[in-house]
Amino acid sequence: MSYTWQYYDLVLLGIVVSLGSGVAVGQFTALPSTTTVPVAGLVAIAIMGHGLFVNGPVDAPRDLAEEVETLN
Repeated sequence: MSYTWQYYDLVLLGIVVSLGSGVAVGQFTALPSTTTVPVAGLVAIAIMGHGLFVNGPVDAPRDLAEEVETLN
């Protein structure tokens, strides 16, 4: 049985890769880590925003309007 990559696996991988590359660029180039890590953080925020708002974990907006029975 082989594993198939899902969209949210790629979102998590993109966050890790962007932050890791920010650290690596700051460590191995002349650019300071105080610059590269926040820039990589902005890339990670953009990836998270896409995963939450552009391609969110619901099928339709009506899914958000359903009542939650466990809280009543």
